[in-house]
Amino acid sequence: MSITVNGIDELKKLAGSGLGTSEWIAVTQERIHTFADATGDHQWIHVDPEKAAAGPFGAPIAHGYLTLSLFIPLFTELLDVQGVTTKVNYGLNKVRFPAPVRAGSRIRLAGRLAEVEDVTGGVQITVDGTIEIEGGTKPAAVLQSLSRFYA
Repeated sequence: MSITVNGIDELKKLAGSGLGTSEWIAVTQERIHTFADATGDHQWIHVDPEKAAAGPFGAPIAHGYLTLSLFIPLFTELLDVQGVTTKVNYGLNKVRFPAPVRAGSRIRLAGRLAEVEDVTGGVQITVDGTIEIEGGTKPAAVLQSLSRFYA
């Protein structure tokens, strides 16, 4: 369920609030292959199901950066900021990948709006995110993302 805010002033009021969780999405072998093609990273642990089945994780796994790249579509399910002219990714403070995402797994995002700071022409938000693996005991990724919204 998405939280919708209209403008920067409403966004500021959410600072420190939990944003809930996104829907689950599948990380299929096809998605992994598409990411490998887009990035040129065809390491066998990702794209060779037979070899990966005998590897350390017992199956092919998603690239860590594929998991990270899914943050944005998952985050847009949590927070919709309207009444701004521009939305940009500003960077990351920290990212860790505690557990691999095996092909065929489903992931979702749990988010918290940690901070909203004024910047020239708008605000910068800091989001604490945890990308969870369905049925997993450890998250796929733990991150702190920075975005900017301009009025």
